[in-house]
Amino acid sequence: MSILLDVIMPVFLVIGFGYAVARAGLFSDGAVDGVMRYAQNFAVPCLLFKSIAMLDLTAAYEWGLMVSFYSGALAGFALGFLGARLFFKRALTDAVAIGFACAFSNSLLLGLPITERAYGPEALAGNYAIISVHAPILYSLGIVLMEWVRATGQGLSVPALARKIARSIVNQPLVIGILSGFVVNLSHIPLPNFFWSAVDMMARSAIPVALFGLGGVLLRYRPEGDKLTIAMVCFASLVLHPAVTWLLGTQVFDLGTDSLRSSVLTAAMAPGVNAYMFAHLYGVAKRVSASAVLIATAASMGTVWVWLHILP
Repeated sequence: MSILLDVIMPVFLVIGFGYAVARAGLFSDGAVDGVMRYAQNFAVPCLLFKSIAMLDLTAAYEWGLMVSFYSGALAGFALGFLGARLFFKRALTDAVAIGFACAFSNSLLLGLPITERAYGPEALAGNYAIISVHAPILYSLGIVLMEWVRATGQGLSVPALARKIARSIVNQPLVIGILSGFVVNLSHIPLPNFFWSAVDMMARSAIPVALFGLGGVLLRYRPEGDKLTIAMVCFASLVLHPAVTWLLGTQVFDLGTDSLRSSVLTAAMAPGVNAYMFAHLYGVAKRVSASAVLIATAASMGTVWVWLHILP
């Protein structure tokens, strides 16, 4: 019970506060959009830039950690895509968006604060390693499949399709922050203390602001229809992904304690808002993605508590 109260509840109380003030009309839709735009386009990229720039790359990037986590993500994607296509008879574009929602756990807005509160900031190296390639890998997978499906019959050449996909990925602020962090880390560019102080101020605001804004965003999502499809997304995100990660991390790669904690807890997070943003970008499966984000975020209070007890 202490884990639930001390680790999980503070995070969800901030989300709940954002939800409550938006529901009460004290925080308008425009204000919520502004907060999320600040968090996702500026503060969070600064946090990722700082984290990657200062990360010990040789220690953080373990093959076992990456393979364990992303095997679970791909298993979730496969379940979502095949289930949507074969069982629920959804269109190919819908199936891609649903698979994306199953795979894209909320590694940043939920995974980071919960891992930090549970195990301390020194245990976050694995989280940052996962996050540094999370958006590039999964967005690449989702965009490649979606653009390939949409391009069927349009006559797009392979180079044209590749350029379109590359622009979609590289133009994301999160990816820009990550790539900038790698440039500074690998080149050892000396930057003045006042620069790092400013970056640190922005980075410290990222998580609480994003959690508060997430609460306001979740107010817009109304669970409507598609109950079995939404249940499949929640199962893939909250059970299948962390279970595959845990099995590989303990039975195949024998991950260290910190790496196992980072990989499994990150895998156990509900689908992130990016799952809905991806569906909204292409105008497909928006209701399923939005409802899954809301329901899985609420359900993760219980499932994360279980995983915290399973982990060493």
